[in-house]
Amino acid sequence: MPEAEHRNESVTTVASLRARAERGIGRHQRWVESFTATIARPASLYVFVLSIATWVTYNGAVRSWGGEPFDPPPFSLLQGLVGAASLLVATTVLVTQSRQSRDFEHRAELELQVNLLAEQKVAKLIALVEELRRDIPSVENRVDEVAEMMTQPVDPHAVLSALEETFEAPRPGPTHAPSGPPPEKLPGERGRS
Repeated sequence: MPEAEHRNESVTTVASLRARAERGIGRHQRWVESFTATIARPASLYVFVLSIATWVTYNGAVRSWGGEPFDPPPFSLLQGLVGAASLLVATTVLVTQSRQSRDFEHRAELELQVNLLAEQKVAKLIALVEELRRDIPSVENRVDEVAEMMTQPVDPHAVLSALEETFEAPRPGPTHAPSGPPPEKLPGERGRS
């Protein structure tokens, strides 16, 4: 298969996986994610800040105009609205992140499966090359310990155990060597170096 066809097939496969994941998203989830995407823009921040500044300025200045503020300081109505908006924003962000996290986990599992399969194929290719090398009479027959090790597929359980041991091992604290010349001895000090 030519390289361009292989690349196009890979792109098509990735696009179909993404499309399938998008089809699995419900209407409510789409609405929440659309809302999250809208409030995640810089323009939303400017609108929020301008709205709050206008609210505070109007309610602070309306008495000087002879009127009665609808939310006098300490702006309890504004505080309630900001609290409700914060709850709404936090909830929508968590809902969006939850789905994205699930998608990421699915992609990571797929990537792991593809990598394990590729590793098995590479191990098989190395074994075949080594077998071919031994069968060709004009090639010197020697033992290649590294190639021999690489013919064995990696045991994912052993790798996982090694990773867990590495992550669980106590890490030494930072060691800082003193910089600069050693401190000078004060007159009358002994034993300090």
